[in-house]
Amino acid sequence: MLATMGALGLAPSAEAATRGAPYRAPRPGDFHLTGRAAAKVVVLGGGIAGLTTAYELGKAGYDCTVLEARDRPGGRNFTVRGGDTTTDLYGNRQTARFSDGQYMNAGPARIAQWMVTLDYCRELGVPIEVFTNVNADTYLYNESAGMTEPMRYRSAKADVLGYVSELLAKATDQGALDKDLTAADQEKLVEFLKDYGALGNTLDYSGGSRRGYSAWPGAAGTPGVVAGDVPTASEIFATGVGRYFAFEFEFDQAMLMFQPVGGMDRIPHALAAAVGTRRVRTGCAVTKVTDTAHGVTVTYTQGGRTRTVDADFCVAAMPPNILAKVPHNLGAGVQSALEAITPSSAGKIGLEYASRWWETDHRIYGGITETDLDVTHIWHPSYGFHGRRGLLIGYYNTGSKADSYAALSPKAREARAVAAGVKIYGEKYRTELATSFSHHWRQFPYQEAAWHSTPGGPDAARYQPLNEPTGHVYFAGDWLSYMDAWQHGAFTSARKAVTALHRRVLA
Repeated sequence: MLATMGALGLAPSAEAATRGAPYRAPRPGDFHLTGRAAAKVVVLGGGIAGLTTAYELGKAGYDCTVLEARDRPGGRNFTVRGGDTTTDLYGNRQTARFSDGQYMNAGPARIAQWMVTLDYCRELGVPIEVFTNVNADTYLYNESAGMTEPMRYRSAKADVLGYVSELLAKATDQGALDKDLTAADQEKLVEFLKDYGALGNTLDYSGGSRRGYSAWPGAAGTPGVVAGDVPTASEIFATGVGRYFAFEFEFDQAMLMFQPVGGMDRIPHALAAAVGTRRVRTGCAVTKVTDTAHGVTVTYTQGGRTRTVDADFCVAAMPPNILAKVPHNLGAGVQSALEAITPSSAGKIGLEYASRWWETDHRIYGGITETDLDVTHIWHPSYGFHGRRGLLIGYYNTGSKADSYAALSPKAREARAVAAGVKIYGEKYRTELATSFSHHWRQFPYQEAAWHSTPGGPDAARYQPLNEPTGHVYFAGDWLSYMDAWQHGAFTSARKAVTALHRRVLA
């Protein structure tokens, strides 16, 4: 009967699941021909994967309870606004002093247009706007290469692509590619390179308007002044700025990208509202998971009291490094798999300024400045243009750079980040600063990771105990996807767990 229902599209079939068919949400009608009924499910973790699990199962009438250790839903989807308070594992307590309308997305901050995350924004009524991931007028600055002042992204790109095109065009013109290309092919390639690299008929790169202007074109009589001081090929390659261009070609980073209007946490708040606030229990730290003959018992603490919840099934959507610390009877295979997943470090600092000087003085509207300084990335806000105040992400760094900042006090983090920014933007980076807030995920309670590494990929044999249910317990999270660190991975992993659990209940 179940196979027949699957063929008719009334229930997910095993074949559909293996061939990657489009996701189909559970619905109440799935139970009509089976004599089955929706089950009770406890979900561990109120991040994107956990909330999505409860949301999707709820569509078919499952009785879901979400246990979240923090005082808010969202997990690593955390938008910091004025009044928010955190205490890290070092004991640093911070309260954000951001003004109204200013915020920093401490976790995920951008969404590629192909990601299922946008489907949930549409379904949940979360409005979106463009996130500027690449901006021709942001800066590149590599101090270790000897740069003493920043270079506009557009200038660096024009110079690097110009000289690379020149070298290839001249090699082609001299017959160096005769074995690979016909004469006609070479002619077409050279014509392409002349346009692509802004080369003249002599195949020499000499700059041009693609680099930008030192005085912008205007009315009649003011044609503008093309930016001069074109570096030599040797000089531009020595700066190392060319290594940043591949970023915009990455599948998960290419424009256009998007963000929810008003902050990334609009997504988990919309999910929690759809699940039902009474079903999402915050302040509940899981202390034990016990699989039984007929279901699951989860022990947790809330408000200093120990409580339990019994359910037919459990979906564990907690961070694997945290779940590995929770006593359970799920076997050594599950424990080994959880311990094999490696947590990663990342940190951000939000710098709120009394004016949006990067717009007025530098003509930068959104986008990211890249540098080899330990701040790594400086993000200009993609919202609030022409507002009175604005908030930069003064660093978004990872690995050892993030760990070195995390060990500092919040004021020391601010001072170090600002000192780096002054090298690129000048003294207004210091004098216009109003307040700051820094966040480091490896030192954040109940997370202790920005994302996770699964050596060998999530389908490796060592993780098989997590890709299949153990007794009545299923697992979900972006760490069980090929898009770890992205909400897309959490959404798709939750859908996978929901489909498997629902199929089991129907059977």
